[in-house]
Amino acid sequence: MIYDFAIIGAGVIGSMIARELSMYQTNICLIDKAHDVSTGASKANSGIVHAGYDAEPGSLKAKMNVLGCALMEQTTKELDVPFKQCGSIVAAFDSEGLTAIQKLYQRGLENRVPDLSLLNPEQTRVLEPNIHPSIKGALYAQTAGIVCPYQLTIAAAENAVTNGADLKLNFEVIDIDKKDGFFEVKSATQTIQAHYVINCAGVFADKIARMVSDDDFTIKPRRGEYIVLDKTEGAWVNTVIFQPPSNKGKGILVTPTVDGNLLLGPTASFIEQKEDTQTTNEGLQEVIRGAFIAVPGLQLKKTITSFSGIRAAPSGDDFIIKESDHAEGVFHVAG
Repeated sequence: MIYDFAIIGAGVIGSMIARELSMYQTNICLIDKAHDVSTGASKANSGIVHAGYDAEPGSLKAKMNVLGCALMEQTTKELDVPFKQCGSIVAAFDSEGLTAIQKLYQRGLENRVPDLSLLNPEQTRVLEPNIHPSIKGALYAQTAGIVCPYQLTIAAAENAVTNGADLKLNFEVIDIDKKDGFFEVKSATQTIQAHYVINCAGVFADKIARMVSDDDFTIKPRRGEYIVLDKTEGAWVNTVIFQPPSNKGKGILVTPTVDGNLLLGPTASFIEQKEDTQTTNEGLQEVIRGAFIAVPGLQLKKTITSFSGIRAAPSGDDFIIKESDHAEGVFHVAG
C-alpha cells in the first residue's frame, strides 16, 4: 500500500494530526521508534493549556496557543480525557514583576486572549489564599487550563486507529527517499511508502529533516525537572501559578494536576543528549527554591516522586509548521 500520509512521531502532535486526518477518506500510517505512543516529551511535561498571552504577537505560537486553548475543552470531551479550565496567574512579587505582568497583559490583548485581567494584591489573595504574603499583583488568564498530556496523546492515537489509521511502533526512521512520485520511509527492517510525510519527531525533528536534505532548523533538547506532591496537597493552589518569564522559559510553576496532585517545576537546562531524562539534586533544589518564592507553605514531606522531561527547543523563537523548502511533500511540525 502507498499511504497518503506517513506521520513520523506518535507524540501529542503526531497523534492529534493522525486523528484529524483520519476523519477524512485518507490512508494514514502513524509511526514511532518506541514501543508505545507518548514515550517522549508528551509523557513528561507540565500539562498546561496555555492561554497565549506570552507569545510574540503575530507568531504561530501566539495564534496556536489561543486557538488550541479554545478548542481543548471540546476536544477532551470527544476523547473522554480529563481537562480542567482552572485558569492561570503570573504572580509579581516586586516592582520588576509588576512591570513584566503589565507587558504580558498588553501582549495578551494584542494576541486577543479572552478573559485576561490584572489583579491587585487583595484580589490575588482571594484567588490564591496560600500565595506568598509579599504578592504585589498578578496577571489572571481565566481560559488557561490543565490536562493529562499522555492520556490526551493515547486517546488521540487510539481514535485515529479506530478510524482506520495504521500504527507502526518500534519503527525508527533511518532514511527517507523519494522515487516515482512518493516517499519511501525506511527503518532497519521495514519500509513504508507515502505520498506525503509529516515530521512530528519532537527533539529528533531536525534529524528527520536532514534525511530530506533540509537543514533550515535545529532542535536543542532542554530538560525540565519536576516534583510531584501527594493528592492531599492538590488543593493547596487553585490555578496554575507562574512567575514572570525569563529567556529560559516560564520559570518554576506550582499547579494542580487533573489527577489531584500538586506539581512543581520545571527547570530549564540545555543538555547534549536528546533523551537524557535523569533528575539531579541541583535541579530539584532549584525547583524547591523557585516554588517557595510563590507558595511558601508547601509540604515537601508529601513528595511522592520526581521526574524530568525533554522540551524540543527550536533554533528560532517560533513553532515550525510548514512544508519543507527543500523537499516538496514533506511537512515539518516542530518546536
